[in-house]
Amino acid sequence: MYTTKDGEEIFIIDGHVHLWDASPANQRNVHGAEFINCFYGYHTALSPKEEVWPREKFEKYGAETMYEDLFVKGYDDMAIFQPTYLKEFYTNGFNTLEQNASLGTRYPERFIVNGAFDPRDGEAGLEQLEADCEKYKLKGVKLYTAEWKGDSKGYKLSDDHAKRYLERAEKLGVKNIHVHKGPTILPLNRDAFDVADIDDAATSFPNLNFIVEHCGLPRLDDFCWIAVQEPNVYGGLAVALPFIHSRPGYFAHIISELLFWLGEDRLLFGSDYGIWTPKWLVDQFMAFELPDDVRKETKVELTLGAKKKILGLNAARIYDIDIEAKKAALRSSQRVAAE
Repeated sequence: MYTTKDGEEIFIIDGHVHLWDASPANQRNVHGAEFINCFYGYHTALSPKEEVWPREKFEKYGAETMYEDLFVKGYDDMAIFQPTYLKEFYTNGFNTLEQNASLGTRYPERFIVNGAFDPRDGEAGLEQLEADCEKYKLKGVKLYTAEWKGDSKGYKLSDDHAKRYLERAEKLGVKNIHVHKGPTILPLNRDAFDVADIDDAATSFPNLNFIVEHCGLPRLDDFCWIAVQEPNVYGGLAVALPFIHSRPGYFAHIISELLFWLGEDRLLFGSDYGIWTPKWLVDQFMAFELPDDVRKETKVELTLGAKKKILGLNAARIYDIDIEAKKAALRSSQRVAAE
């Protein structure tokens, strides 16, 4: 838990983490290498030098390293697994529900395990979604609209078959729909991550929360103009947040626009682990202040109250987490472990 200089504790829910295996042994073809190469490029370009990992660790870091980075070295109190299968590129999948659950079930007080679905899987996929909900008590899913499947190189949430899945998710009580709508990753197609289909989906399913991961970057304006009209659309700050180090002026532009259009109640912190680790992100975010010219132009403030909402309170609200009860449970589990 992060503690301010005044001794105030901030409960942190990391809304975007993965436990992946991109090792050469799991790479199905050249595209598996291309994908993790692109991730590593983001990692090395946007991380502080002292936070850059060796390539071998980045490809497969393992469960124990992840737990330590998030909860021992890092300030996370909880984290939300967001699976990405990519079985066209990786023999056993890149970051599957089952891989994530192997760690999540060991530390249920720490992790929320989200599922995934792909509308191109038809009836079998709907049956799998129901089975996953029954087994893992899912409250959310992660969708990767640019994922390749056979001859298809993506889908849209406005497609009829996608709407069938969203209908089923709502019926099953899966209300948090995390959708990757951000920078492309080689070899995936940039246009398949376009944010435009969020507009139709959010209007059609007002009882679902659409958490747009990466805030639509590089289509920030498109995302903001959609989100201001759709009260059930949220912005996930994974990928946007690391610019706080390498491009603080650019980050000031991003966060001020999001605060202007969406407000502080609809933004969620995410480290995107293992591309980045939460400790340095939280440290720099807590120290960050909007430049005077940005504040004057946008009339927004990044207050301590706003930071607390972004770092944990907003995620707690949409995932029905009682923070005080969770704090007590975590302290109890730590006492038991120490005895």
